[in-house]
Amino acid sequence: MRASPHRLRAALGALLLAFATLVAMLVGTAPAAAADTLICEQYGTATVQGRYVVQNNRWGTAATQCVTATDTGFRLTRADGSVPTDGPPKAYPSLFNGCHYTRCSPGTALPARIDGIAAAPSGISYGFVGDAVYNASYDIWLDPTPRTDGVNRTEIMIWFHKVGPVQPIGSPVGTATVGGRSWQVWTGGNGSNDVISFVAPSALAEWNFDVMDFVRETVSRGMARNDWYLTSVQAGFEPWQNGAGLAVNSFSSTVTLGTPPPGPEEPGPATACRVTFTPNVWTGGFTADVTVANTGPTAVEPWKLAFTLPAGHRITQAWNAAVTPSSGTVTATALAHNARIPAGGSQSFGFQGTYSGTFAPPSGFALGGVPCS
Repeated sequence: MRASPHRLRAALGALLLAFATLVAMLVGTAPAAAADTLICEQYGTATVQGRYVVQNNRWGTAATQCVTATDTGFRLTRADGSVPTDGPPKAYPSLFNGCHYTRCSPGTALPARIDGIAAAPSGISYGFVGDAVYNASYDIWLDPTPRTDGVNRTEIMIWFHKVGPVQPIGSPVGTATVGGRSWQVWTGGNGSNDVISFVAPSALAEWNFDVMDFVRETVSRGMARNDWYLTSVQAGFEPWQNGAGLAVNSFSSTVTLGTPPPGPEEPGPATACRVTFTPNVWTGGFTADVTVANTGPTAVEPWKLAFTLPAGHRITQAWNAAVTPSSGTVTATALAHNARIPAGGSQSFGFQGTYSGTFAPPSGFALGGVPCS
């Protein structure tokens, strides 16, 4: 039976698409998406707007998930199965600007040093559904190195909306005003990286903002430093149950390199500091007294001291400071009665902890993002 011209064109189109996908895999770039391109492969991708990568990113389940890349974003077309709501989600279908697990979006300026970024304006428009358990999450990834693969040191999550009994990693540590909005702040770790989450008090379907506002807030809390790198920004969803119909209707992300403008959220002058760490160690446990001396010309108030615990070390309690999270890169935050370190003065705090293997002292002490001696 003779094939019709229509079938021949369809077969040729499928062959060309398969060839383009193969070439993209070989050179590490995503194929450009035509309108409504269906992606069902576990880690399948496509390029939209000529500059962003849509990723199916089904990492937490064997059930079928499909996304449809559109001209301006994507929608979650199929999201079978469910996972317990007290554990990690099924997936993170999303799109990104930057570099993520060896794949970089076309023409991206990322990775870029935080102190070399003047602004990073972004816009997002979400489409929500009510018959699923999920969050609408905007992710910002930071690392001490300009890495383009693997897991970064710190993940910033902006929860635009959530449905169902799910919550961020870690525990709540208060509230913050970032980008002119109020957020509940959570901090913790997932075993691979530190996480700080900013949770909207009510659903936020659309917003234009500067990513650097959240980066600078994270630096001020000691969970990153100005000489670290912004590696990628991502927008999508974390579904636990169902999720078909969720959509990123539109997305934009630009990174402008240069000197950051001064502003109320810009870190102040560099502070000179000296840390004295005095441990008392026994088998499997320890206490530590920490003195933070301000050797700079101006007072520090309130003070926040960041440092990194060795692997296998965990803090169980602290005094004269709030210390979070319990392992990895942690931050000691002053309490009301000792919030000020005058020029030439000092404050002290302590903590108790456990360790496995060999005890070792923390490293990378930094006051307000500035390394201490």
